[in-house]
Parts: sequence; C-alpha cells; structure tokens
Amino acid sequence: MKIQRDIKKGFLAMAIALAITSCGKKIYQETGANAVKISAVSTVNPIFKRMESNSYLRIEVNIPVSDKEITYKALSGSLNKESLKDIAKLEVYQSNEKPDFGSAASIGSIVPSGDKFSVPLDAKLKSGTYYFWLSVSLKDDANIDDRLVVRADAFTDLSGMVYKINQSKTVAKPIGIALRKPKDENVHTYRIPGMVTTDKGTLISVYDIRYDHSGDLPANIDVGMSRSVDGGKTWDAMKNIMDMGGPNENSGIGDPSVLFDPATKTIWVAALWSKGNRSISGSGPGLTPDETGQFVVTSSTDDGISWSKPYSITAQIKNPEWRIFFPGPGNGIAMVDGKIVFPAQYWDAQKMPHSTLVYSDDHGKSWKSGIGAKSNTTESQLVETTAGTIMLNMRDNRGKFRSVATTTDMGKSWTAHSTSYNTLADPVCMGSFIKAKVKVKGVLKDVLFFSNPNVSKGPRRDITLKASLDMGETWQPANQLLIDERESFGYSALTKIDDNTIGILYEGISSLLFVRVPVDDIIK
Repeated sequence: MKIQRDIKKGFLAMAIALAITSCGKKIYQETGANAVKISAVSTVNPIFKRMESNSYLRIEVNIPVSDKEITYKALSGSLNKESLKDIAKLEVYQSNEKPDFGSAASIGSIVPSGDKFSVPLDAKLKSGTYYFWLSVSLKDDANIDDRLVVRADAFTDLSGMVYKINQSKTVAKPIGIALRKPKDENVHTYRIPGMVTTDKGTLISVYDIRYDHSGDLPANIDVGMSRSVDGGKTWDAMKNIMDMGGPNENSGIGDPSVLFDPATKTIWVAALWSKGNRSISGSGPGLTPDETGQFVVTSSTDDGISWSKPYSITAQIKNPEWRIFFPGPGNGIAMVDGKIVFPAQYWDAQKMPHSTLVYSDDHGKSWKSGIGAKSNTTESQLVETTAGTIMLNMRDNRGKFRSVATTTDMGKSWTAHSTSYNTLADPVCMGSFIKAKVKVKGVLKDVLFFSNPNVSKGPRRDITLKASLDMGETWQPANQLLIDERESFGYSALTKIDDNTIGILYEGISSLLFVRVPVDDIIK
C-alpha cells in the first residue's frame, strides 16, 4: 500500500521498476504516468566531412515529478560496419531548455572500435524534459557515397539500471562535404552558390567570399571557385577568380552565376560588381561603374584551371534608365542552337525588380538582354524545356510561391506558366533549377530538377530536391527528397554528375554544403 501511495504522489517507485535479464542487467520497466519516457528520432540532415559535429539523433527524456535525481553515466548504441570505417568520433550533446542542437553542450565522446558503443557521460536529471543529441564526426577519408546507420539503444544510470530508448525507425544517412566553412581562409562567410559540370565531368562551383561579415554588397566580397574532377568526392583548393580591387570603398563583386559552353569548351561566370555603393540600394541610372552596378564576366578555356581578367558587359545589355542590372545567381545554360544564357534581373527607373535573361548568340563575343518576365521578381533560374523555349523560374517578392514564365523569342515576350505562383512553395529565396538527362527506371529521360527551402514563409528551412518528369507541367509530391530540415541561409545549386547522380551545393549558416544524391532517391 505504501508503494501505491508513493506512485499516486508522483514518485518513480524504482523498486518495482526492475526486471532481471538473462545477462543480469537491470532493465527499467515502469509504465504509466509516472514512467520515465525516452524517445529518439533521426534528424534530417546529411553527415558532413570537415564538420566537427553533425547531429544524427535527437533524444528526448521526460522525467515525471519526483524528489529523486537520475544520473545517466553512459549512452549505448550500435552502428553498421560501413559506418565504423567512416566515423572518427561519436559525441553526446545536451540541452535542457529547448530542442536546439546549436545551443547544446558536449557531455561525452568516444572513438568507436566496434559495432557496439558506449559513450561515457555525466547527466544529472531531475523532473522535466531534456534533449540529447548523438553527434557524428567523420574521418578525412570517409567515403562520400557510403550511408551511415547509427542507433542509440539505452541510457545506463549510476546503479546500472538500463533505460531503453524508443527509436521506431533507423535511417541510413548520406555523407556530404562541407566545401566551405566559416573561417576557412580567415573568411567570415561563404554564400551564393552556383555549380556546373563540364564536358570532362569536372564540377565547377562558384560563390561569394564574404570576408568581413555575412551581409550583401556593398561589402568586401570576391567571387571564389572550387573544382572537383571526381564527381565532388574531393575538391581542389579555392581560387579567387573575380577581385575588383576591394576592400577600398567596399568595391566588392558577388552573386555569381556559372555556365558551360560545350561548343567552345568555355566556362563563363557572371557577377555583380559594386564600385563603392553601387549595389541595389546605391545604384542608379547610367552605364558606368561610377553610376550603376556592373554586369561583369570572366571565362576559362582550360576546364577551370585559369581564368580571364573580369570585364563588364553592362553597356551591351542594360537600359540606361534602369537602376541596376545583374546576374541570377546560380547557373546559366547552353541552348541546343548554341546560344548561351544567364538568368538575370533588373530594377527599373521606379526601383521595381524584374526577372529576365541575358544571352549571347556568338559564344560570348557579344551579349543581349530580354525584358522582364514579371514585376516584383528577382533571382531566377532557367532551362530550355524544348528547342527554343526557355522556362524561367523566379523568386517572387510577394512570397508563398515561385513564379514561372516561358519565352520562345529570347525574352522579348513572356507567357505566364500554369504552375506560376501556385505550385512551388517558396519563402522568398533563391532556388536552383536545371534540366538533366538521367536514368529513370533504367531509361535515360530528360527531367527537370528544382531545389529550395520547401516552405511558404520564413524561416528558411527544409532544403528539398524535387523532380518533374513532364518538363515542369507538374511536380508530383512522390518525386521529391527532403535533404536538410535545419534552418539555413537557403540558397542552393544543382548539377548533373552522371546518369544516376545529382549534385547539390547549398547554404548552411555561413557555410556551403555539398551532397551527391542518387536520382532513385528523388524519383520514387
């Protein structure tokens, strides 16, 4: 009767919570309202090389009201053999206030030596809700195509009592690479990714090098480039390919877009040069660098090893009455008839933005521009759906959805698409959009791929990769893959790596993260 009264008063009644297993372990078996409840869920994010910590599991511990304190001395679990050869360290983090890995503190770690592990820790818990994370750090030679499987099975307290963790689903996690991290090369932030694959299979990624802070132009910013010759498994050292003389007067250049011209084997990169304060807010009518932001290009004819001196094409493409005219950012395309095309945007005399395009029909010797596809749209990406027809996928300042338009006359006129502002959710963010011939059920097929934070309003989170099998007429929910659920800066860039693999480079928080994604994971 005493035990029953204690239960009603909210005590744990540890004496009746035991069972002896065949191995002699004491297993906690309390049930009902007075039970300690422990559950684990897999966080949705890749595990990245070059990152000191990567959340794999979030564990929630609920302890009922009691005058007793539980001290957990170890977290035990298991992993597969493939994970064992890739993992450098397992670490446990704890947060007592909210389920936020970023604010959690490390309380124990171990270098695993077998398929079973036990992380020693010292976690003193009274009544309340507690959050723990099992974090993974990877070896430098971890295989980016491996999948990790890690389970958290139980906590053990000071008395040897084992508290099993309810984890209903084991998730195999992909491995990625933190291509750029804050403080790499003493840089504060890396942002604004673009990516393309050359005819040799080389991946070329471009991005902002934001030296001093995470803010946009005008600022001390250059354009960086990273190159991979093995499908993104390893990357060469970063190169600075566009430097317009900053930081004097904040004369930065950024927002890059990249394309590959297969006819001339030339890689083109376009970006916005802000001489002094000639970014969006400080740019005005005119054509010169002292009046308005400059649409600047550079190129490489040796597969990205060396680059030409950047130069402005603003006078060729900008209406002098417009306030500013600059690239996508992200990537451009080469059309079947040989034209090369960059997505672009301009802000008119009334400071209203319009998404549009810039193209060359002579492989970069001269450039032309289109008119705006829709008012109050900015960063855009484009594909050639059928020969001569370009589909422009736009960030819309109205929020909630992407806007989509098509042109058959290189941007002289535009037609709103049936999916415009009703199909692709968007929190007012840049998104990536490519056409790629990949294997679908073993057969090569042209597919449109799109990535962005798959939410209708901020904060930006849930980086998702979607596929359309009918040239953007529909986007079926079955054909999408959530890549990373965490909040981030949100920009992304896609490229085809091979017939079975798409590469995605996306922003974390001041970082650029790369993952190889099997097409079969996207198209179910």
